[in-house]
Amino acid sequence: MDQDQQTRLILFTRYPEPGRTKTRLIPALGAQGAAALQRQMSEEMVAQMAQFANQYPVIPEIRYADGDPQAMEAWLACNIPCVAQGEGDLGLRLHRAFTQSFAQGDQAVVIIGADCPGLSPAIFAQAFAALDKNDLVLGPAIDGGYYLIGLKQPAPTLFAEIPWGSGEVLTATLKQVQALKLSIHLLEPLADVDRPEDLRYLNNYSYP
Repeated sequence: MDQDQQTRLILFTRYPEPGRTKTRLIPALGAQGAAALQRQMSEEMVAQMAQFANQYPVIPEIRYADGDPQAMEAWLACNIPCVAQGEGDLGLRLHRAFTQSFAQGDQAVVIIGADCPGLSPAIFAQAFAALDKNDLVLGPAIDGGYYLIGLKQPAPTLFAEIPWGSGEVLTATLKQVQALKLSIHLLEPLADVDRPEDLRYLNNYSYP
């Protein structure tokens, strides 16, 4: 990663309100337990981002759904700016985050989710390094989605006609990458925690 570049690392997360977050885990954990897990995983990812920002010249940012600025500040109490994701499906919200970041002068932007316990500063570094030589970097999730996406310029149609929430997200995205003729680097596949069967990937978390 070029030390002179302005780069940004964005966490997409959701305010941990019971019944509105990690809903696919509610059958296994209950509404309170699912929200507690969301809270812990987001807090861990914020800590990983802060550690990375201490080592690399990157601007960290949190983009949230639900909640409000006061609730987010009271929850995380960190120095990382919190911005609402805004309306629309995941593709529109990702596109908005990238577009606004590039408009602020960023030359490389990486967006992560809070659902992947295997994410680490080392992987953030790999992602930004990949953008030195590629248009796009993706972290494939083993459930067919992706846990990380990075760009160095806007690519609005990259997020069009993607079946969000399905196991075909990565495949559909790669088709768009091919159509757009973008150069791409794929990181190692990692597990997201979205469904009860995914709980086996958690080691250092406790939940009711």
